[in-house]
Amino acid sequence: MLLELLHDGARRYRRRHDEGSPPEGRSVCVTAHQAGTSVSAAQPQPAPRRVVLVTGLSGAGRSSILHVLEDLGYEAIDNPPLPLMEELVTRGDRPIAVGIDTRSRGFATAAVLQSLARLRQNPAMRTELVFAWAAEGALLRRYTETRRRHPMAPSGRVKDGIAAESALLAPLREAADLVLDTSALPIPTLRATIEQRFGQSGDHAGMTVSITSFAYAKGLPADADLVFDVRFLRNPHYDPILRPGTGLDANVAAFIAADPAFEPFLDKVTDLLTLLLPRFVQEGKKYAGIAIGCTGGRHRSVHVAHRLAARITGAPSAALGTIAAPGTSGEPANWRVTLNHRELSGELTGTRGTTGVWSGAHATDGFEHAGASAPVQAQEA
Repeated sequence: MLLELLHDGARRYRRRHDEGSPPEGRSVCVTAHQAGTSVSAAQPQPAPRRVVLVTGLSGAGRSSILHVLEDLGYEAIDNPPLPLMEELVTRGDRPIAVGIDTRSRGFATAAVLQSLARLRQNPAMRTELVFAWAAEGALLRRYTETRRRHPMAPSGRVKDGIAAESALLAPLREAADLVLDTSALPIPTLRATIEQRFGQSGDHAGMTVSITSFAYAKGLPADADLVFDVRFLRNPHYDPILRPGTGLDANVAAFIAADPAFEPFLDKVTDLLTLLLPRFVQEGKKYAGIAIGCTGGRHRSVHVAHRLAARITGAPSAALGTIAAPGTSGEPANWRVTLNHRELSGELTGTRGTTGVWSGAHATDGFEHAGASAPVQAQEA
């Protein structure tokens, strides 16, 4: 259509030129009435078409990500032959998501990187690479549950296949625009992250801020940009009445908040985020991970994460909507917030190590507490 407009403009210019051009050094002003057409501002260029390439470790949730993108209106293509991928992407006219992994015909890490570079140079498209990753222990557990063979170790140990694939795909992880650690990521949280990052409506624009509570004993969240250690706060674990509860319970929360250092700490962290988050947005950052850690990941970190999310959203009920920046008069900020309590997965049913079901009994704030939802499964990888 753009070429047709250019050709039409050139023909009109030639007709005017043939009919008589103005004397040199003078200009002619043609009014809307004289031209018989309306004068309007130049038409804005259409937004670049979104292209999302999804890759990652087998069993880490790549197919789950593709399913979410398909639900968002993307044309989803899984494992096309690599030599045909660029043609499929460039000839489309709607947002497209393409799954790529080691099973793709003609797969080679260098070839994928070259295709990615060419697609990123195309101004008509906004191309991003998403890499799904999970810790070795999580992947081994998923393969054990599904009894599937690893594509890079069809007759060998799954552990060897994971190691080989991790080494092969390491350059793609380095080149990714978004690395998703699904080791303990519930499916609702994965869906929310993808929707907020790649949703096509204005409601999904901007940066996603993910706040995660965790236990130091189980390792740092891999996607954390900022980590805050709250083990200096007094510990409800040593109170036999409070120990069975979580930081979402009112009596546990009151115990933690009564620590003289609690409010000053929360104020300082809020001040820091008031400075950092707008700068992250200015730099074009699309995701910011904030991790709050304590010893067991059930009491102090949960309550602090909950309170911090409420602080930076401006109102607890707005946790998953457009939020107000701290210290402003309530004008919308260009980021959105998700809240995830990593170690509560499996504990809300009273059974450690199993997947819990969030009933909403503890939800007094309007946040979607994703830590109690089903995690990504290997068969969806």
